[in-house]
Amino acid sequence: MQNTLVIIKPNGVRGAIIGEIIARFEKSRLAVSAIRLRTITRAEAEGFYAEHKERGFFGELVDFMTSGPVVLLALRGEKAVEAVRHMNGATNPANALPGTIRFDFAPNTGENVVHSSDSAESAAREIAYWFKADELTEYTPASYVL
Repeated sequence: MQNTLVIIKPNGVRGAIIGEIIARFEKSRLAVSAIRLRTITRAEAEGFYAEHKERGFFGELVDFMTSGPVVLLALRGEKAVEAVRHMNGATNPANALPGTIRFDFAPNTGENVVHSSDSAESAAREIAYWFKADELTEYTPASYVL
């Protein structure tokens, strides 16, 4: 089993598609191991996206991510990082495949509705940034009663 982090960005929360996004992950046999709805601070956003600090879009990204509540999700499942990245679609929604979250809901690259970890190493770091170890459950898709 693998863990990954997803952030449903402010436009996903404002657009009332939280349930739709989580349902897609759960239908793909990914378990929610932690979840939180909150508005993140500027310092938190700057720290989380620090690797992008020198890029031109950094300020806009931080402004957007702090513009309203986000949903922080730790997901668990078989090849979770790869599965979530596939379900999210390309970072630029114009390049995303039909049926992916970004194709279906994202208006542009800057407001692409969801963030997800790009590797198992990133997932571990990102999950630890937002959640304490004792906040994560060990549910797996196989333990769900259908």
